[in-house]
Amino acid sequence: MKKRILLVEDDPGISMAVRDELEFEGFAVEVVQDGGVALESILRSPPHLVVLDLMLPGRNGFEVCSDMRKRGITTPVVIVTARGHEADKVRGLDLGADDYVTKPFSLAELVARIRAVLRRYEQQATPDVIQHGAIAVDVKKRQTLKSDTPIELTEKEFQILTFLMNRPGEVVTRDEFLKEIWGEDVYVTPRTVDIHIAALRRKLEDNPEKPAYILSVRNVGYKFNA
Repeated sequence: MKKRILLVEDDPGISMAVRDELEFEGFAVEVVQDGGVALESILRSPPHLVVLDLMLPGRNGFEVCSDMRKRGITTPVVIVTARGHEADKVRGLDLGADDYVTKPFSLAELVARIRAVLRRYEQQATPDVIQHGAIAVDVKKRQTLKSDTPIELTEKEFQILTFLMNRPGEVVTRDEFLKEIWGEDVYVTPRTVDIHIAALRRKLEDNPEKPAYILSVRNVGYKFNA
């Protein structure tokens, strides 16, 4: 499953080089050049990590980072900028950035910093066991329980359930499922998501026709009822 990175950079030469390197390293990369557009993309579908330039049209990187944190978005941020002043670095970190790289930088260093930030974030953010009501998933053991009774799920079903339970009450679109679970290099249709959700309901719900846990949001996707 590829990690999704949003690259916010208005210099075409830099964005192309960074995008190519990150894709070569196995990441899925979306590039935007405007701070306002970046924030909209983050709010619509938070990536795994944001690589954020400071000097941007629309809204600058400081504003984007600040607005993310004010809205409760914990997606890690690596700031990349030509500014080398200590005050800018401190300000960016104070606003919630996770790391800071000053131009010019080596692509290898940037990739190493991104991987380090992702490792720290995943260690902090992912509990071994996620439980809401009677449903529990043990991430390390790849085990699902309902009222302490084991439920056998396929790997895809387990990934979908874990994804939903990590975002209780939030609507997850079919496109998000496709990107997160199947990846952008595999051709599957939104109907595939519906088929897997139906299979999950048959295993988890007391009445799959009237689900209590995995709820449909018409024309959008699904959410886990916590």
